[in-house]
Amino acid sequence: MSEFATRLSEWLDPIADVFRNLNVPEPIVHWGHPAMMGIVVLVMGSFAAVTGWQGRLLTATDDALAAKKRTDHKKIAGLMFLFIALGYTGGILSLVMQNQPILQSPHFWTGSVALGMLAVNGLIAAVGFSQGKGFRTVHTYLGSAALALLLIHGIFGLKLGLSI
Repeated sequence: MSEFATRLSEWLDPIADVFRNLNVPEPIVHWGHPAMMGIVVLVMGSFAAVTGWQGRLLTATDDALAAKKRTDHKKIAGLMFLFIALGYTGGILSLVMQNQPILQSPHFWTGSVALGMLAVNGLIAAVGFSQGKGFRTVHTYLGSAALALLLIHGIFGLKLGLSI
């Protein structure tokens, strides 16, 4: 484990001790993060992707419905990002609680990249849309790529969970 990962684990260990002392059953510590994040990615991610694409594609045929879909997308995507960011933190803490190395697995790196992609996508939505139509296209494809990466991330997570 790198020196940074060791220091981070040492820094997080007192927080992990608080949760260890709650006597949370081991299956929840082990599989809680994947179960909750699976729901977020599959349910919220699918809804965000579908409504986002509908908002984009329906503009040519039904402006009112397209506007509703864009509003729905905006609501769910923001919440999804929040839950993914919290789940990212929880996943790292779960590894510390289980005395596992952090910052090493493909699951960690795909999660980090996906979270970064979603953050950039939120920033594009917040400030880029006013800069021209090209930003909407980047937002569309970056969001779709982030969701695809999160599906790969889930596969790596399952592999990691089964190896612990």
